[in-house]
Amino acid sequence: MLDCEFRLTHEEVIEELLEREGFIEAVTLTGGEPLLYGGITDLVRSIKSKTSLNVKVDTNGTCPRMLKEVLHCMDYIAMDIKSSPSKYMKATGGQAVFADIRESIDMIKSLPDYEFRTTMVPGIVDRDDVIELLREVGKVKRYVLQNFHSQKTLSSEFRNMPTYPKGYLEDTVSSIRDMNLAEEISIRP
Repeated sequence: MLDCEFRLTHEEVIEELLEREGFIEAVTLTGGEPLLYGGITDLVRSIKSKTSLNVKVDTNGTCPRMLKEVLHCMDYIAMDIKSSPSKYMKATGGQAVFADIRESIDMIKSLPDYEFRTTMVPGIVDRDDVIELLREVGKVKRYVLQNFHSQKTLSSEFRNMPTYPKGYLEDTVSSIRDMNLAEEISIRP
């Protein structure tokens, strides 16, 4: 089997970023789950010390110990929260423990700027799940409901699944606003 993975050293990443400084303002570390990368702490520190770029990480919250290591270096964190605590195992196929998710949420809420987002997948997460989740974690700064797109899923189980109607997401936003569970709330198509 050929190893076709494309790899750059941290120094090569910094060189590329320095060439683009002035054209770009920030770097987003995303994945899969970027906090699974053992060298992420050193990479983030290098970016922050050698460039003037802001650094954002997109995480699923399953690695709270690594998050703690990079938290102080981040300019922005966006975390995907898959469903309510009661449905988390179902939503992640048994791959995540809500205690880790909760620990990550608590750390992120200590930051001045962040967002949490949930993709509204029919059968996995509904309005009641979102309300349960936000009641559990307490009021958040920014919360985004994302519309599910079945054509972009990796799971054949969810291909061609209809999405929630636009009004359903709008009503969910209204419920969250009425309950004062988020300072800002929006829908991402």
